[in-house]
Formats: sequence, C-alpha cells, structure tokens
Amino acid sequence: MTSGGGREAQLKHTGLRPGWTTGACATAATTAAYTALLTGEFPDPVTITLPKGQTPSFALTAESLSGGSAMAAVVKDAGDDPDVTHGAVIRSTVRLLPPGSGVVFRAGEGVGTVTLPGLPLDVGEPAINPVPRQLMREHVAEVAARHGGGGDVEITVSVDHGAEIARSTWNPRIGILGGLSILGTTGVVVPYSCSAWIDSIRRGVDVARAGGLTHVAGCTGSTSERTVSTLYDLPEIALLDMGDFAGAVLKYVRRHPVDRLTICGGFAKLSKLAAGHLDLHSARSQVDKVFLADLARTGGASESLAAEITGANTGLAALRLCEAAGVPLGDLVAARARDEALTVLRGAPVAVDVVCVDRAGTVVGRSAVAGPGKQPGA
Repeated sequence: MTSGGGREAQLKHTGLRPGWTTGACATAATTAAYTALLTGEFPDPVTITLPKGQTPSFALTAESLSGGSAMAAVVKDAGDDPDVTHGAVIRSTVRLLPPGSGVVFRAGEGVGTVTLPGLPLDVGEPAINPVPRQLMREHVAEVAARHGGGGDVEITVSVDHGAEIARSTWNPRIGILGGLSILGTTGVVVPYSCSAWIDSIRRGVDVARAGGLTHVAGCTGSTSERTVSTLYDLPEIALLDMGDFAGAVLKYVRRHPVDRLTICGGFAKLSKLAAGHLDLHSARSQVDKVFLADLARTGGASESLAAEITGANTGLAALRLCEAAGVPLGDLVAARARDEALTVLRGAPVAVDVVCVDRAGTVVGRSAVAGPGKQPGA
C-alpha cells in the first residue's frame, strides 16, 4: 500500500462503488447537446473531464435536435450511495445565443430556484451551484473550440420529477423552491456506508502513524481537504476524509494518538460539532441557529443581530450577518468546536485546532491550537 490517506485512498478502502453528481450529469448532457448543435450528431457515450482529472463516459437516454436548440439527457448513477437522486433523468437543453451573450443558465422543470439569501447563489437564480456552472462553461468552451462555435449559449437544466424528489431533501426549508439543486464540487458521489467509511478513517490514522506523521487533518470533503493542504503543506497520507463522522476520527485518535489533529470543514457542519454533535450528516443533526445566536452574543452581537441570526435561512447566512457586523462568529465556532473535540479526546496527548471554510474553501474561522500541555494560542 502506497497511500492510506486522502479521499481517493479512503474510497478504495471502502470497496464501495462511486457515482456521479447531478452537476457531472448536467455537464455531460450539456456537452452532448452543444456538440449536436454544432455538428448535427450527438456523441454517445459522451465523455467529460472532472475537476480531479477523471474522464467518465455517460450514455444518453434521450436526445433531440431542432433548429437552434438541442436536448440531451442522462440517467444519474449514484453508485452505492443511497442518494435520493439515483436514477433521476438529468436533461440539458442548449440554445444558441447572439455573439457576446456568454453562457446563461436557466432552471427547467424539476430544478429549483433560490428564493432566500444565504446560499452561494443570488436570490432568483436557478439552483445550479457554482462548480457545476464552471464545469459546464469549460466544456462549452472546449466544444466551441473543437467545432468552430462561438460559445454563446443558454443552458436550461431540468430533472424529470425533480419537484417531487426535492420534497425528500432540505431544499424547501432553505428556500430552494420548485425542484432539486444541481450540485457537486468534484463530480463524484462518494458512497457512505457508515461502517465501511469509519473503517477507512481508522486505516488512514494507522497508515499516517506508521509513516511517522505527527500531524493529521480530518476533513469534511474535498474543498476542506484542499484548504488544509494549502495551510499546512500536509502530505496526502495525513489527510483523513472524515465526511460527517467527526466522532469516529476523535474516538480513534483518542486511542491511537498523534501529536496534532486539525479539523477542517464547512462552517455549517462544524457549527454542529461546536454544538456537541459528533455525526454531522444533515439527516442526523441540524444547524442550531439559536446556539449560533448565543455564541455570537459572546462575541459582542447585539440583541437585534442575535434575532436576525436566529431567523437566518442557513448557517452561512448567519455567518455573513456577523461578518457585516464585525462579530467573529467563524472564529467563535472554530474555538467551540475545538473545545468539543478536546472533550471527546478525554485528555489524550493530542493538540487540536479547527479551521472553518465556506463553499469556495475560503477560511472564515480559525481556532488556536490547544490540548494537553498546550494552552490556546500557544
């Protein structure tokens, strides 16, 4: 075994089959539709390149070409993950626009629209997240360069029965109405079997220790993994893709200590750890905005700001409110999450720090390092 840490190594350890995100499926459908617009033929299967270099191919389940528009559809395969969108039909209709129009995104049937602030998209925008948008733009540009197109198109993404499927998600509660979100930061759906994933975390710790590493990082996903790698220049085997299983990392490191553990993840997820939750999955723990309001008060938030935080649409919206008011909620959450981690470690000789990031990987909160024999800030 040459590698025991990092997202790819852990996925191999689980033995579970990965799948493709709605964003990857929409990109494949868009690539096929735009190619047909320029050449008259749909590539089938259609191959795309994901952010980490994978080149999956997708069979088309439907296609149509008429005048200045084309539609292609693929069926989402979520692999071994119990994803509610597994088997959904993702469609992209691409229409040519006048030169200089750029790439315009629309929400078709079954794709939601953002109606409340606090998400990485403006109110009124289709719920097609930033990374899938960028992936589609890149593929449109590649197809245009290959076949002599201008790259000016309208992309309408739709999901068959998406509005019905969305009722089983958190979309209605966070103000995404009318359907699903088009998601994904890597294009890959990482399947989560609790027992298999926790076993892979343990293997990652074992390999890091056997390699003589004294500093490991538990990350909630690929974005936080990139951020913590940049901050600390850690090798791949030091990276533990803990996903939602913060408790699994802490309990295993308690029994098999390393000198230092950094926990890095999205602000909302780590606010759950700060509130005492060890399983950060949205089905098993939720962002407690009353807790965030109380925490913000300790950082100088007024009662009116605390009320706004309590009523915020998302954890990120609460964070932005505090940033605008000069209240360091990100740092407060990081420090509280670190203290919760130390509580779980029960005096094990492990120093801990916590880094909170937003969806772009920007650091929005950071704690000092603390642990046995090391005071906060030391």
